[in-house]
Amino acid sequence: MISAITIGSKGDLLNILSIGGSDPSSGAGIQSDIIAAQTLGVNCFSVITAITAQNSKKFSYAESVSSKAVEKQLDSILSDFDIKAITVGMVYDSKIIKTLHSRLKNVKIPIILDPVIRSTTRGILLKKNSISELKKFLIPICNTITPNVLEAEILTGVKIRNYEDLFIVSKILSEIGSKNIIVTGHSFKKNTISDFIFSNGQHQSLSGRIFKGQNHGSGCNFAFAIAYCLAQKMDIFDSARFAKQFTIDSIKQAKRLGHGVKITRPKRDKIKSELSSAISQFTDLKKIYSFIPECQTNFVYAKPNPKSTNDIVGIMGRIVKTGKSVTPVGILEYGGSKHVATAVLTIQKKFPEIRSALNIKYDDGIVRRFLQAGAKISSYDRSYEPKSSKEKENSSISWGINHAIKNSPTSPDIIYHMGDLGKEPMIIVFGTTPQNVIKRISSIL
Repeated sequence: MISAITIGSKGDLLNILSIGGSDPSSGAGIQSDIIAAQTLGVNCFSVITAITAQNSKKFSYAESVSSKAVEKQLDSILSDFDIKAITVGMVYDSKIIKTLHSRLKNVKIPIILDPVIRSTTRGILLKKNSISELKKFLIPICNTITPNVLEAEILTGVKIRNYEDLFIVSKILSEIGSKNIIVTGHSFKKNTISDFIFSNGQHQSLSGRIFKGQNHGSGCNFAFAIAYCLAQKMDIFDSARFAKQFTIDSIKQAKRLGHGVKITRPKRDKIKSELSSAISQFTDLKKIYSFIPECQTNFVYAKPNPKSTNDIVGIMGRIVKTGKSVTPVGILEYGGSKHVATAVLTIQKKFPEIRSALNIKYDDGIVRRFLQAGAKISSYDRSYEPKSSKEKENSSISWGINHAIKNSPTSPDIIYHMGDLGKEPMIIVFGTTPQNVIKRISSIL
């Protein structure tokens, strides 16, 4: 499973606005987005466009909320909160579409449209006479749209039979105005289902295996995950890969809560959650910006008994210094760190209780403060590293950690080196958990 950093400046959680219909079964719509947000660790604000009556067996009723109510909901959210991305799902009729256009046309953040027309339980989510308004008023102001094959066919009038048709419908939709098009759920090969991503003339297809049986909510999970990534300035192709994996995980966890189709349920990863919480605490530490090295910082947490860096969660990016604050930039992902994760993987072989680490800049004063706080300290001299190790990617850190702990009866709390030609001096703080690492950093502040 993939997760992502959801922290803004000063440790604030990312804010995403979900606009759509209310599904009392929580299978889709606003309720589904709130569940996805909780899994990903973000704040989900909502604007309800329609009330539906549906369950896992059937869709029985839909009623549009007044355009004034939608307008007031939007104004209340956008005037108060720092929203980083917006998802739009069920809009139902022309009045709602025009209201959304009026209020969102000048918004400078990514808007992701999931142009839902019909629900899994065969409910009408967009009136037929409103499709032209959707194309005229909503698609042009959206950064990304995520139609499934049927929705893409309805919006373009093109029957999708092959990859060339996917390119054609994507080009048509992009000419209407959306920068990124993702057509989900095409299947041209046996037991394979794929998503087609089109952006600025570039395109690729992401494939996965078909899961037997129907489920309710996967489209909403996908669109929300796309918004989640774009809010963090990831490109559309990386966002699509993240969203596909997030959706697959949600489908795997789908539950038969009623007597009809299964309802998707995103699964929370405890390791990522613990690390995400610790990163939030790290960014809030007083004057922590002064500890960030030139190469920036990563923070990692391993599964028990990791076999490779792919068993260790890290930021697919860095914690970066921005003036007198620090900000995580990038998603949390297994295999997301090489340098710090390799340090943990190496020390684990001798001290398996150590599963987390974070790198900070080297400074004599910082080392002395750790010493005064009672920390166990070790170091190594990179000038003694053999040429064979220097020339092999990621071997330097393994050589250094092994050298530092070779004669240590217990695990050191920090290991440092003073650099070498082209190599920045560095301190790595180790711990059994991310909270343990934070405690050690806090002890010297």
